[in-house]
Amino acid sequence: MFIINYKNYEEIAGDKAVKLASVASNIAKKYKIKIAIAPPHHLLSAVKNYSGPVLSQHVDNSKTGSTTGFVVPELLKKSNISGSLINHSEHRIPGKDIIELVERLQKLKMITVVCVKDVAEAAKYAKLNPTYIAIEPPELIGSGKAVSTEKPELITKAVKAVRDAKNSTKLLCGAGIVSGQDVRKAMDLGSNGILVASGIVKAKNWNAIVEEFAKGMLKTRSKR
Repeated sequence: MFIINYKNYEEIAGDKAVKLASVASNIAKKYKIKIAIAPPHHLLSAVKNYSGPVLSQHVDNSKTGSTTGFVVPELLKKSNISGSLINHSEHRIPGKDIIELVERLQKLKMITVVCVKDVAEAAKYAKLNPTYIAIEPPELIGSGKAVSTEKPELITKAVKAVRDAKNSTKLLCGAGIVSGQDVRKAMDLGSNGILVASGIVKAKNWNAIVEEFAKGMLKTRSKR
């Protein structure tokens, strides 16, 4: 899995969100890999024709009906959204909400990507059997310094923690990934994919960088 988190960067405002989705779709087909996109909530409908998974950047543990300003799983499902990031480092939520949201999305057969800051959280939330655990040390997010290079032991320990849960959860690596080499290193360490934002969104040539990341995943896969 290769997830592109658009965040709220100005580079994807308006029709540019669709342009990046088109780039991701073409490269996913070319290299036969799964690329998911996570645009801001107000742009989810703009990318409704995207060929791969479309994820919400956040979801609230609020009820359907008379609630205002919240993003709820059941309505995302009815809007054909594939799943959601949960507990991103820039939008942390209480543990109780993480547990209940994973359960709600699982019942809806939606993708769950639980973001964690360290190995302890990876071990804790892997027991919920989310689709993915994404490990992102907060201090490296947007830094241009990849966790795979700066803290490789964090990935290997997180891989073990997820495997020890003995379920179907897979580990994704995030934070500071800016090159195909970063991708290869992360996957060589045991990651099953990447979660990336500024490394792609702020790049001058989207096609070139998405393709570079895709090739990094392919080279690692061929080694296996």
